[in-house]
Amino acid sequence: MDNSKRTVVVTGFGPFGEHTVNASWVAVQELKKLGLGGEVNLHVSEVPVEYQTVQSLVPSLWKKYHPLLVVHVGVSGMATTVTLEKCGRNHGYKGLDNSSFCPDSQCCIVGGPDCINSVIDMESVCKRVTASGLGVTVSVSKDAGSLIAGKTWAVRCRPSSSRCFSFWTRLKRKSTASSTSTK
Repeated sequence: MDNSKRTVVVTGFGPFGEHTVNASWVAVQELKKLGLGGEVNLHVSEVPVEYQTVQSLVPSLWKKYHPLLVVHVGVSGMATTVTLEKCGRNHGYKGLDNSSFCPDSQCCIVGGPDCINSVIDMESVCKRVTASGLGVTVSVSKDAGSLIAGKTWAVRCRPSSSRCFSFWTRLKRKSTASSTSTK
């Protein structure tokens, strides 16, 4: 790994329920194909929809890559925009995961805080994306479906990966045009 480059980790979730292919993972794989430019080491990882696996996998990604940023991409049938998550909640987990497990406490992390806020100013990110002319509608949510912390950015899209893919493609096109015009 080139230590002079910034490192970004992007995750997408694996299959769950009746969804044999998770659109978030499809979108993340498309981002890997597009890349984030020569200045960024991009690592992607598929996260199984299993409470106990997530508790060990996500910290291991931080330890392994020492990223500047981690982006968790998920899907929500309720999302009408690309949604940037500002806060992760630790309670209210009632559904079984792919291993037919649900924490008795209904908490993602037993003894953890009720909420963890991202240090990233999501409102500013939302405004910049909106002003960029990408043509993608972005909003900010204060209630992510999982606990997030620190330099983490959670994004939710509709179950169809097309909105996330459109977001990545337009973002890449815009950044390529900007870097070409500044050379």
